[in-house]
Amino acid sequence: MQTIRTANAPAALGPYSQGQVLGNLLFTAGQIPLVPATMELAAGPMEVQAEQVLANLGAILREAGSDWSKVVKATVFLTDLAEFGAFNAVYERVLGGAKPARSTVQVAALPKGAKVEIDLIASI
Repeated sequence: MQTIRTANAPAALGPYSQGQVLGNLLFTAGQIPLVPATMELAAGPMEVQAEQVLANLGAILREAGSDWSKVVKATVFLTDLAEFGAFNAVYERVLGGAKPARSTVQVAALPKGAKVEIDLIASI
């Protein structure tokens, strides 16, 4: 197993890694909209937070030698499903033509008051 670490994504807030590679699969930790340089939450509406989460995940994908076209599964956690449309617009734009399998669930709360968290499984 190989641990993935990049300064272009937030450092882990606890005893976990940004990602792990096992065989030809990358498993990422859930990413919230932390700005890597400051470790502060990206302030703003769902669109701003979604952009930051996807940027963080993109950095982890690149570090592992993968990209959005190789994402097999995404799990999305939203604190308000009423923001599903706003989230989806950003997600579709960032992923381009990639359409991984995905689950989206509403949760009561996320770390640091984030509105969105996403984890991925991708091939490398």
